[in-house]
Amino acid sequence: MSNHSDGIGGLKYDKSKKAWPNELNIFFALIIIVLVFEALGQLLPYMKGQSMLFDFNTKRDGTILNIARIKIIILQVSIIGIIALGVTQVIISGGIDLSSGPLVGAAAMIVMSFAQTELVNGNPNPKAVFGAWAFDLPVLVPILVGLLFGAFIGLINGSLIAFTGIPPFIATLGMFLICRGIAQWWTRGQPVSFPTDQFAWLGSGMMPVFWFLLLALLFHVVLKYTVYGKHTYAIGSNEAAARMSGINVKRHKVMVYMIASMLAAFAAIILSSKNLTAQTGMGQFYELFAIAMAVIGGVSLTGGRGSIIGTVLGAMVFGVIQSGFTYIKLDAFYQLMAMGGIIIGAVVLDQWRQRSASARS
Repeated sequence: MSNHSDGIGGLKYDKSKKAWPNELNIFFALIIIVLVFEALGQLLPYMKGQSMLFDFNTKRDGTILNIARIKIIILQVSIIGIIALGVTQVIISGGIDLSSGPLVGAAAMIVMSFAQTELVNGNPNPKAVFGAWAFDLPVLVPILVGLLFGAFIGLINGSLIAFTGIPPFIATLGMFLICRGIAQWWTRGQPVSFPTDQFAWLGSGMMPVFWFLLLALLFHVVLKYTVYGKHTYAIGSNEAAARMSGINVKRHKVMVYMIASMLAAFAAIILSSKNLTAQTGMGQFYELFAIAMAVIGGVSLTGGRGSIIGTVLGAMVFGVIQSGFTYIKLDAFYQLMAMGGIIIGAVVLDQWRQRSASARS
């Protein structure tokens, strides 16, 4: 009987290979990164002994933890993390999705135009997109509009990849530009604001974190315990073998891209609700950050490996690093350079993991 993980994110110790599951390695890396930033807070002269995640003034929150910073870190990664859940499934299936960031911008513009309230401080809504029929609609309407738009974009992506043989990189890069164009065309570049109270509630407070964790739990179960998940791993591991075993590979690829795009659209719903406005530039770099979260979390760019648990941990690593740079007062342009290096490093790490896995097998 095999005593190791089945390759779909199980947390079992592999005695034959004497290696901890990748998720635990990521967790340990997260702890080390926190300790590094804590050390920098003590060592850098201008930091004056500040702490990143701890606040020893227990009268403030009744705990030694810096609750405010921890909330900020989690909130920063939650919306992109929702996108990363979809990107994880795409990469596991052997594909890639570069359209998710611009899709957020386009979906946010469309969704917010169906979520507007009629009166603002007793006056007509100055940002109204449609007429009276589109004011104060039930919150379910903009949600469904956003998800349907996401499903439509995913259908196009998946169909192009599955039925025409276009490489996923090219198909989703083209959709990247199309979605960015849609976002700018929808209201000729003008922001859309003033949603109903019901819509604003969706992204208020810590609600983005709730949605992220809820969806992470859902898709962890889906990927690990359902036929959909097993087929996704099988196609990513060996598409030809999956086809020969009777899996409808083309249909499944379309489904994977539709789910990923719907998750990106849902992220747009939460983002526009949180900000109480939608702008054409929303979602910039989100596709790259989502891919980085997935790869840091152990998802293989060659397909067939990875887990939702790993992606959640990868998102936390990404968030801690991003917040850590701000904590040590690193200038914004240096932060962009560092984030670019992290993305490259994540890919290099993935390649190293693949070589190590091949050497052990």
